[in-house]
Formats: sequence, structure tokens, C-alpha cells
Amino acid sequence: MSRDRDDIALLRGLVECYSPSTQEGEAVSFLVESMERRGIRAHVDEAGNAVGEVGRGEPHIALVGHIDTVPGIVPLREESGRLYGRGTVDAKGPLAAFASALSRFTEVDRGRITVVGAVEEECPTSKGARHLVDRMRPDFVFIGEPSGWDSVTIGYKGHVGFDYRLEQANAHHAGNHRRAGELAIGLYNALQSRVAGQTTESEFESPRLELRRFRTSDEGLTEGVDAYFSVRVPPGYDIDDLIGFVMEQAGPAEIECDQRLAGVVAAKNTALIRALLKGIRKEGGRPTFKKKTGTSDMCIVGPAWKCPIAAYGPGDSHLDHTPEEHIVLDEYLRSIEVLAAALQHLTVTE
Repeated sequence: MSRDRDDIALLRGLVECYSPSTQEGEAVSFLVESMERRGIRAHVDEAGNAVGEVGRGEPHIALVGHIDTVPGIVPLREESGRLYGRGTVDAKGPLAAFASALSRFTEVDRGRITVVGAVEEECPTSKGARHLVDRMRPDFVFIGEPSGWDSVTIGYKGHVGFDYRLEQANAHHAGNHRRAGELAIGLYNALQSRVAGQTTESEFESPRLELRRFRTSDEGLTEGVDAYFSVRVPPGYDIDDLIGFVMEQAGPAEIECDQRLAGVVAAKNTALIRALLKGIRKEGGRPTFKKKTGTSDMCIVGPAWKCPIAAYGPGDSHLDHTPEEHIVLDEYLRSIEVLAAALQHLTVTE
């Protein structure tokens, strides 16, 4: 099998393993076994992450992708040079590119390269990345997220999530009783007004509110609501003030803030960035920088490790979570060559 066909087979096999958050076991086992066959030391760590490593010593380069996906099966098919399937873009495409690039370095004269397929990135726990924070101190970090093969992502918004629950005694509809759903809508409207007042011309620099869940119930004697409010926040945003505002406006409702991540922006003038740009140009690309309005594990490991970091990977992020999720295979293969060139540059010259 040619190298390209082998790299595509790795991606197909990984996508075939359905792995929504907390159900990543099959995909983790597949990736570990695939890396072992390629001559990479591989194992499953205590959090359930798939870990592959080559070389020893310094510098230590970590490539951290995530192996879980959002729920929903997108039938696997290849059509017109595109591979369709859940996770092809977010983010098994970037993760498979990491593992394929690592296999070019089964013998490293200088330094150590680690690839991690982290679990539970798509849910508030971020179990895989949080497990790594106190167990690794890499010198350079690549985050596996779709940037497009010829672009590098240097910024992500943060995220604050609020679980809203309220159950109260029922009352006749003809009275002035405010139903639980109406109270939840009142909080949403207050949040919407607050966010609108903080909006700027830059989407990346503005907070954004999303109503993720809203369910009402009526059990006869009681009625209630179960909702989830999500706020994407730019770097430097006062998260404590936001949480205080929500708690003040929540009234009798039970509120749980189940995720609070600050936004991040990475420095451009680093050896890691230069290595990526060099790799992109080597493949004929004209590199650009992106700042994403979503959130990634970069928001967790970046502030903790305080080293050069960037997100990179093939795929169009507009296809994340959609029924039409797919990756252009030529771009996937190009990204592997970009990564291999960047890793070579870091292990040889730095």
C-alpha cells in the first residue's frame, strides 16, 4: 500500500469508529493499534486518551487532537475526492494527520514528539486535555482542529455555560402566575441585552449568546423548565462579572456554571509558527492566520503550558457538526506533509 493510501486508510478507519463524547473506547483502541503498527510507542493513558510517542529528551513537541465527536452518524462514503463522515473535519481529520506525520519520525535523533487523541473535548468536562495539564510540559504544542491545510489558527473564544433548572408549584393559567418557562425566557432576554451592549464590529472580540436547550414540563401539581445558555466570550472578557450577573438575574432557579474557559490568542512570532508557515509554503500554499469564534482544548492547555502553540489541521470548520461533514482528501494529504516539514524543522533546527 502506498503511503497516501495508508494515510487515507487510517483516517477512514478512525472515522468508522463511532465515538461521541464518553464513548471513545473503540476509536482509541483503533488509533493505538494503528500507531503501533507504524512503529510508534503507543498506549492508552489513565484518562482514556490515545497516546503515541517517538524519540526522547528535548525539545518535547506535543500534538494534541481530540478523538471524540458530537453525536449523530454521517454515513461514511468517498465521493469526488471527498470523504464524508462524522469527525472527518472535527477533528479526526487533523488527528489522523498528526498520527500520519508522526509515523515519518519513528527514529528521531533529537527530541521527543507526542501525539494525543484526547477524549471528551466536545463536552464541558474536557477530560482528556485536563488530564494532560499537570502531566506534560511540552516546549511546542500543535492543537488538532480544522484550520484548512494552508492556514493556522492562533485564537479561540472562551466559553461559559449555564445549566438552568426551575420547578415550581402549578397555578391556573388565568391568574398572574409567571410560569417557569417565562422566567427562563426573562433571563435569556436579560443576557441578550447585556451581550448586545458589549458587541463590537469584530465578531471575535464580541460575546455571543446561544440558547442550546429549552424544555418545559407540566406534571399537574408542578411545572418547570430545563434550559442551557451558552456564552462565547472573547479573550480578556470578565467571566466572573458575567457569572455574577446570571446568578443575580436567575431568581428562584437553580443555576450551575458547568464550563468557564477564557479565550486565548497565541503569539505569531514563534519557532512553531515559523515552522508551520515554512511547511505550508513548501507545499505551494500562501498561509493565512485565523481567529475562531468557537472554543478548543487550546483554551485549556495554552494558559497552563505557556509555550508556543497554534491550532492546525485540514478541513473546513464551517462543516463542523453538520450532516454534510466531509474532508477533501488531497488537502488532508497535504496537511500531513506540512506537519512533517514543521516537525522536521523543529527537531533539527531548534
